[in-house]
Amino acid sequence: MVLSHASVVARMQLLIDQWEAIPDQRRIFLSCYLMMTSNMLLAIEQREFLDSAWVDNLLHRFAEYYFVALEAYEQDPAAAPPVWQLAHNTARDPDTQVLQKLLVGVNAHINYDLVLTLVELLESEWAVLSEDQRAERYADYCHVNEVIGQTIDAVQDQVLEPGLPLLDILDRFLGPIDEFLISNLINHWRETVWSNVTLLLDTTEPAEQARLIQRVEQEALRLGRIIT
Repeated sequence: MVLSHASVVARMQLLIDQWEAIPDQRRIFLSCYLMMTSNMLLAIEQREFLDSAWVDNLLHRFAEYYFVALEAYEQDPAAAPPVWQLAHNTARDPDTQVLQKLLVGVNAHINYDLVLTLVELLESEWAVLSEDQRAERYADYCHVNEVIGQTIDAVQDQVLEPGLPLLDILDRFLGPIDEFLISNLINHWRETVWSNVTLLLDTTEPAEQARLIQRVEQEALRLGRIIT
């Protein structure tokens, strides 16, 4: 089932409200994700992308991967992908820092979920797309980085700083440097994702595809463990 604009935002907000009441610090990543999603929806409405329909489909299918992994974890933590087990467990651990709770979720969703989402959406068309059409897909993918960059400062102010006052001090003394570092890290991850996706799309052997996906998951898990 593909979520509508209103339903994906409402579902995220409902979970955030529930987690704030408990409290459950998984709200930290999801609050960031909601801000990013809202800004992406605005960019789509303002026709900032070459193929708005494709980006819209990507955004909603991407969100579904998050919700499916969350539902699996809620029913049985061991049933969730290992990278999401790590992300949820870290977010609920009172001994981890706010920034760790955020980044371990971002890592799982970008370095694992995004690979699977893009492969799913592109595999049926990749072989027939011209080089120019592939370049357009990549251009839209890269424009998402700009939306992310525009969102980072709000994430820091509204999500991170209340739980990590040191960031407010750094922000006042260093200006946009800390936002720049986070944005660059995410851009680097997303560039690696695209490389992994094109490698998977150019691979025709199912066994090799399975091996590559396993490698993607293992690398995402390795990065998650570094964060924590």
